[in-house]
Amino acid sequence: MTDKILFVDDEENVLQSMKRQLRKRFPMQVALSADEALQILKEEGPFAVIVSDMRMPGMNGVELLSRVKGLYPDTVRIMLTGNADQETAMEAVNNGQIFRFLTKPCSTATLIPALALAQRQYRLLTAEKELLQKTLKGSVTVLSELLSQAKPTVFSAGQRIKEYATDAARQLDLPNLWQIEVAALLAQIGCISLPTDIINKKYAGLELDPEEEAMWAAYPEIGARLLEKIPRLESVTKMIRWQQKPFSEYIDEFTAAEFEEVLTGAQILKGAIDFDLLLHQGHSPHKAVEELQQRGNNYNSDVLAALGRIRFQEHARILSLGVDYITVGMIAEEDITAKNGAMILPRGQKITWPVLQALYNFNRQVGIIEPIKVRTGHDEEEEEE
Repeated sequence: MTDKILFVDDEENVLQSMKRQLRKRFPMQVALSADEALQILKEEGPFAVIVSDMRMPGMNGVELLSRVKGLYPDTVRIMLTGNADQETAMEAVNNGQIFRFLTKPCSTATLIPALALAQRQYRLLTAEKELLQKTLKGSVTVLSELLSQAKPTVFSAGQRIKEYATDAARQLDLPNLWQIEVAALLAQIGCISLPTDIINKKYAGLELDPEEEAMWAAYPEIGARLLEKIPRLESVTKMIRWQQKPFSEYIDEFTAAEFEEVLTGAQILKGAIDFDLLLHQGHSPHKAVEELQQRGNNYNSDVLAALGRIRFQEHARILSLGVDYITVGMIAEEDITAKNGAMILPRGQKITWPVLQALYNFNRQVGIIEPIKVRTGHDEEEEEE
């Protein structure tokens, strides 16, 4: 756990004075501007505490600490300024959720205890967060394992969707990537209530009848209700609940700033899930993005652009799976052979919907040698039609 402190001031002599007075007591770094501070936080973080001057050229202290609050919420924020007016203090506290507001000149007798308390606050925050994360991780793992046993096709899709969604979120520079990752992994947890035939038809690109379509459309709400009682999954639950909502409908329904992160997460889920469906129906990554772009305003264009930039050779993997875990779109990396020695499917054959059903039936009646090596994913330079 870090105890590092970052001091930000546009006056170099002030920073040098801080170093002389404090470097033997605290691990510290300095920055001469807000931009430099953000770069240091990004490249050398995490930092336990940031202490910023108020008046600086370009981005001032309030703006900097507000940015830090959004990007690094655990870092404890202290404002140090010669402007001790009430308005500045209120703005700093309200916009940046400042832990302490200190005035210049600030004696070491005042500064040292404030920094020690800030470090202690950071340790308390991160210790609680670590405990919650371990509890949360355990809950997510249990749900994921249940899904893998009940609906292996959906579980396999969740692994891929997580990769696509996390990659897109990283490109869009979204905070709290863990929420996107968990939401993507559990996006289709509601499918646990669906008949396997409906799931297989959907992934094969076959048309669902009206009753089946209604059941498919209901799975996000079912999934959200399964998750809504788990602490710290509130935003994840909302992303999952809204994952099928067309992008055009967000404009009128949700405009409050606090919804932005959740809505973008839901839009990423919608794009990543439908993108994955198209890949497993035989589309190349490029063609899949084109197909989604042609569906009007159903998708966030920034999300589709991010999906189009994913380097898919990173997602192509060789797996050894049981028959029940093979999904449409995978490619046999070895001959698939029956227990009686007969070859069922040659190496290089793509798993289509009819092939998958044949494998299921043959495995029940005769038996297939398992595990089977298959390739999942798409190479970036996949040949276009």
